[in-house]
Amino acid sequence: MHTPDLKYMKRALTLARKGIGRTSPNPAVGCVIVKQGTVIGEGWHKKAGGPHAEIHALQMAGDRATGAEVYVTLEPCCHTGKTPPCSEALIKAGVKRVVAGMRDPNPCVSGGGLAALEQAGIETACGVLEEECRAINLPFIKHVTTGMPFVTYKCAMTLDGNIATITGESRWISCEESRKYVHRMRSRMDAVMVGVDTVLADNPQLTVRHVRGRNPLRVIVDTRLRTPESVTLLSGQLSSGTIIATCESNPRVHLRYLKQGATIVVCEADEGRVSIKDLMQKLGAMGVQSILLEGGSRLAGNMLEHDLIDELVFFVAPKLIGGNGFTPFTLSGRTGMEQAVRLVFTDVRRSGVDLVIHARPEGPCSPA
Repeated sequence: MHTPDLKYMKRALTLARKGIGRTSPNPAVGCVIVKQGTVIGEGWHKKAGGPHAEIHALQMAGDRATGAEVYVTLEPCCHTGKTPPCSEALIKAGVKRVVAGMRDPNPCVSGGGLAALEQAGIETACGVLEEECRAINLPFIKHVTTGMPFVTYKCAMTLDGNIATITGESRWISCEESRKYVHRMRSRMDAVMVGVDTVLADNPQLTVRHVRGRNPLRVIVDTRLRTPESVTLLSGQLSSGTIIATCESNPRVHLRYLKQGATIVVCEADEGRVSIKDLMQKLGAMGVQSILLEGGSRLAGNMLEHDLIDELVFFVAPKLIGGNGFTPFTLSGRTGMEQAVRLVFTDVRRSGVDLVIHARPEGPCSPA
């Protein structure tokens, strides 16, 4: 692998990260155009429906793009969606070489973009910093290949493993810096999901009010429609971005929420509760690629045991409240350590006085 390829792909990755949380249902992509060792064009995909990264970079490069090398984090598209194919634009510009970080997992592309470039006589390479390129688009990759959203679970917990006191009090376990961190996470997600018990206990807003960014959709998992019409999530402008997932199919019961602008999603039942798998399929079909799960222990345990959590983020505060509080997950009948859900730590960092631990499941989490 050539050193210049690494250098310019790293720059393309930096550009791509600017679009994270703003491009769904499209991927975040960055592009750098280089000629004789000089960067002559740069761009990133800024929002869905707008020009792709390659187009922004080509516009900056202008006529100088002829004979240039192009570095792009994802294989250029070869199909017409809301915008024309980027592969055609690169061919028309007369570039001589295209280096892609990874092949596009979208079946509409998947190698077709690189093949089109090669047929036009353009040299291609693929797989430069592939792991890093995949990491910035995990929700897109999962959704385009499975139809399901990528789910990140987050919780604030004390050092002795409690997410709330025995009375249910949880404000505030984490520090102010961590709360801003969570709001930045929300701003990058398509949706935030909680259970009705969390709504009843905390009456949350689930917005990004502490940072700049767009508010995600808000999903309440409410099997029997116990959500009061007076909660914050059903007030003002928030209501139109709120989805209530339920097993209640009576349209007359739905009407009180529909009148406030909320959306009702009727799901299959699983042991008397909303089938989480069916809900994920329905949200995926609605175009939801990423979900931040902020629910209580029952919802989180249910999601984990159905292997529907892809990533976990724990905000661990330097506080102790003893053994009578609430733990992050309610898991069924695990009596031996061999039945424990095993995780792999992927990152540990500081946030104010808190520790932030990123992890992913090591394997299947369903009980044996």
